[in-house]
Formats: sequence, C-alpha cells, structure tokens
Amino acid sequence: MTKKPTAAPAGAPSRTRLLKRIDAAWQDLLAACAGLSAEDLTAPGVTGAWSVKDIVAHVTVWEEEALEHLPVVLAGRRPPRYSVTHGGINAFNAQMTQRNRDLPLSEVLRRRDDTHARLVEFVRRAPESECGGGTRFRRRLRLDTYGHYAVHASAIQRWRRQRAPA
Repeated sequence: MTKKPTAAPAGAPSRTRLLKRIDAAWQDLLAACAGLSAEDLTAPGVTGAWSVKDIVAHVTVWEEEALEHLPVVLAGRRPPRYSVTHGGINAFNAQMTQRNRDLPLSEVLRRRDDTHARLVEFVRRAPESECGGGTRFRRRLRLDTYGHYAVHASAIQRWRRQRAPA
C-alpha cells in the first residue's frame, strides 16, 4: 500500500505545495486502480462504456495536452480552443478514446507512467511565480491533471463498490 504524502507546510514554496497536491491526487487515482486484474481493467461500464483502461488512457491524453499547452500559456499565449480544433471537448475525448481503444493494456500503463513522470518534471521546472493559485498556468494544470484525476478516481471507486459482493 502506498503511503499518502503529507501536506506541504503552509510556508512552503508554491511549487512544493503544487507538486504535493498533484501527487496526492495521483496516488488516489492509482489506489482506485490497485489490485484490479487485467480482466477488471478492461471491463466496460466504469463510466458509460469506458473501462478503467479507457479512463487511464483518457487521463494520460489530458496530461499530454497539459504538456503541449502549458508552454503556450507560460509564453503568454492562448492555446487553440477545442471547439475550433476538434468540435468541442466531448468530440476530442471521443476521438482520443477511439485512437487509444485498441492499445494493449501494457502500453496504456507504460504511457501513463511515462507521461506522468514528464508532467511532474515539467512542473518542477515551471517558474515559481506560476505555481501559485490564480494563474492561467495553475488553472490549466488543475483542469488537466489533479482536478481531473479526482473525478476519475471517484468514478472507479464507485464502480468497484457497485461490483463488490454484498
């Protein structure tokens, strides 16, 4: 069992607090998936037709999006809108789900780990001034990562409770 990280002290630098927040939400997501068999991970119906594997691939896509668009935000520009580039976020999610549907579970898990490590390293190098609350950088990061992990960790936990024998 993974020990949950302790909260950063109130006086800690913003980046330290942000990294702890990301890690805590990430550990919750990993814990929601822990102990599931390959059969469980690929069973549909966790969220709509999505399996846990589909959710993991989806979370990875959004971390990839963060890695692509956060440098744009840091440069003071605005990333393109999903409504313009993909017909909306739901259309983008559907396109990415279809793209990743046939990937082997091992590849989805490898991409999850690799992408998350790159994201954490990116945040470690981000300007301290951008890591506090209220910046465009922090908002985009929250939406694409730690705020997003929580939504899907809860869905997986709910699904697991529903499947548990009475």
